[in-house]
Amino acid sequence: MDFENTIGLETHVQLKTRTKMFCGCLLKTGCEPNTNVCPVCLGYPGALPVANKEAIRLTVMSGLMLGCEINRHATFDRKNYFYPDMAKDYQISENGNPLCIGGGVTIETPNGPKTIRINHIHLEEDAAKINHYAQTSGVDFNRGGTPLMEIVSEPDMASADEAIAYLTALKEILVYAGVSDCNLEEGNMRSDVNISIRPVGETRLGTKVEIKNMNTFKGIHAALEYEARRQRDCMAHSMPIVQETRRWDGEALETASMRTKENAHDYRYFPEPDLVPVALSDEQIEEWRSLLPEKPEARRMRMIEEYGIAEYDAGVLSQAKANADFFEAAAKGLDKKTAKQLCNLYMSDVMALLNASGKEIGECALAPTALRALVTMAAKGVINGPTLKELLPEVFEKGGDPEAIVKERGLGAVSDTAALEAFVDQAIAANPGPVADFKAGKKAAAGFFVGQVMKLSKGKADPKIVGPLVARKLAAI
Repeated sequence: MDFENTIGLETHVQLKTRTKMFCGCLLKTGCEPNTNVCPVCLGYPGALPVANKEAIRLTVMSGLMLGCEINRHATFDRKNYFYPDMAKDYQISENGNPLCIGGGVTIETPNGPKTIRINHIHLEEDAAKINHYAQTSGVDFNRGGTPLMEIVSEPDMASADEAIAYLTALKEILVYAGVSDCNLEEGNMRSDVNISIRPVGETRLGTKVEIKNMNTFKGIHAALEYEARRQRDCMAHSMPIVQETRRWDGEALETASMRTKENAHDYRYFPEPDLVPVALSDEQIEEWRSLLPEKPEARRMRMIEEYGIAEYDAGVLSQAKANADFFEAAAKGLDKKTAKQLCNLYMSDVMALLNASGKEIGECALAPTALRALVTMAAKGVINGPTLKELLPEVFEKGGDPEAIVKERGLGAVSDTAALEAFVDQAIAANPGPVADFKAGKKAAAGFFVGQVMKLSKGKADPKIVGPLVARKLAAI
């Protein structure tokens, strides 16, 4: 019997706010454990929470970016569970009336575009971080109370590849909206993965298995691939698939059972008595809607049309908002031909410099105006290609005005025909051997003389002019 996968994701995203969800403690990374805490986030008796308005705004903006319906009357609930990472023994979350309902993320598949539906987005507080040592464990409450948005998808994904495509697109949208850094290494974004299998053609869902707290795309892909095989193996051997929570062992490359799966009633949800409902007006929602950035997919299409660049290049540039912002700032005012040259330079040389330095584009000294100046000077023949390649790393590292540097150092391209002919004559006179090779039919020898002219001109000769001059001079010998 053939089976198909049904996969859904519960993605937790830490919001980019200055303070925690229900108190005024600052959110900082790298601090000593338990230093950014207060009676509220430590769960002291009598301490009262106050909802963070900025977290609510960012959640609503996320919902608007994802096409959700915004709930005008959202409420908080208590999710009760006993574990060391939650000092109150309950988590303040949203159960019955979440902020955002519906929506979806469109991904590309081998069979064309596919929309992964979103069930809802709710807002809650993050738990503390438990650190395990050789003989003991410690709880750091600095993370406890961080505003956490949970995006719950429908089980619309059929493969590990589709799950990663969904997460990649989701991350891109949220970073564009400025709601989170979505840094997986820092735990800004992590997912609980739900997977079941069912016979092809069946409409009912199979028995669901959840894999908790996955924080790498590579790990999620591997866990889904393994779990799909494991469940098929169970069916092949007439073994029941148990509804349970499993963990991913990255060393053994397999999932392992943790506990049977809890249901909602196990958490004894009830309305949070210390918080009033979140009441949102149409005017407030429309004000936040007006702050939304252009969506990544729309930006890709516009960049292709506006700058005449390839679809692949537009896709790579728009993946990171900072790269797309930089490119568009540098391309301002350029015609399509020069904008394509700028794109080629960015995709090759600038990207290589970023990779080698380990920096993001906003961390280097290169300014958009400087990159535009370099490309414009090259397009106009003011400097040649080698000079451009020589100046770019310097301006990337140290900054500066390329036009002023070219003028100060006399790096302008030599395009005067008479001056270039003199260099060609000098190169030919000094190298009778390669001349003989050329006359003997070795046409590649002409490239040697182009190199000699570039050396004599200290790299300032225009190769587009030198090549034909060398060919003419050698042919006349």
